[in-house]
Formats: sequence, structure tokens, C-alpha cells
Amino acid sequence: MKYPVTLGVNGESFELLVEAHKPLLHVLRDDLNLTGARRGCESGYCGACTVLLDRQPVHSCSVLAVAAVGKEITTIEGLAVNRQLHPLQEAFVADGAIQCGYCSPGFILTAKALLDGEPQPDSSTVREWLKGNICRCTGYAKIVSAVLNAAGKVRAGEGR
Repeated sequence: MKYPVTLGVNGESFELLVEAHKPLLHVLRDDLNLTGARRGCESGYCGACTVLLDRQPVHSCSVLAVAAVGKEITTIEGLAVNRQLHPLQEAFVADGAIQCGYCSPGFILTAKALLDGEPQPDSSTVREWLKGNICRCTGYAKIVSAVLNAAGKVRAGEGR
């Protein structure tokens, strides 16, 4: 059975018919064509499917779409404004923190939540926040560096 829901995604409202057991990840990818949240482990372990739900990182494979009604959902597609990348996106590119890119949206959105609450994190805080995201290509050093560099830009008023 499908239920009518209205989801707020990246500042837009979407009215959909959704099965009660359908994960948010599948609605985003299959129904809304927002493919930045990746299918990875589908068990809430790898973080490839991370989105922000009311500004907090969640593994969208572990959240039912019907549970996201009335909440603000932000995907990686909603992070850039007027085609201007967020400082985190810029830093990931500039610092070489993106290799294959599969895990990058999850890392970037998790880091966004961190910087929203803690604009001056140290490397151990960054690592603690990112522990729910797995990358198979890097040793994480460039990812941590990118987050710290973006934090500096955000503090300096160069970003949001």
C-alpha cells in the first residue's frame, strides 16, 4: 500500500505516493532522481547514503521515507547555491580528498553538519564526526585536511 507524503528536499516540496517500508534513500534516488546519496551497504554502516535530516547527518538507507515527512532533507545536490560550490565541496576538490568520489557526498554532508555546530574543529573532532563514513580509496588524511581547510574559509566568511 502506498501513502501520500510531502517531502521537503533541498528547499523544494515534493508530493509522492510512497510505500510505508521504502527507505528515504530509494525515494531520493528512484523517485526524485537525486543520485548523490549512494547505495552502499544498505545497512547504515558505510555512510555513502548520508543526507542531512533537519541539519543532522543520517544514513538514508536506514530512515523510512514516511518518517522524513515534515523534516528538512538536504542532499549533496542542494549544497551548492546558484551553481557556487560550498567551501567543503571546493576543499574536497582542491585538497585531492576525492578519489573515486563514491563516498564524497556522505563525507561532505557529515562535515557540513559538524561545521554548522562547531566552526573551529580540531582534527580529532573531525575524525570522530566522520567515523560513520567509510572510504576505500584514501587514508582519510586528505579528507580531514579538506574539512579543516573548509572550516577556515567558513570562519573567514568565505562560505556558508
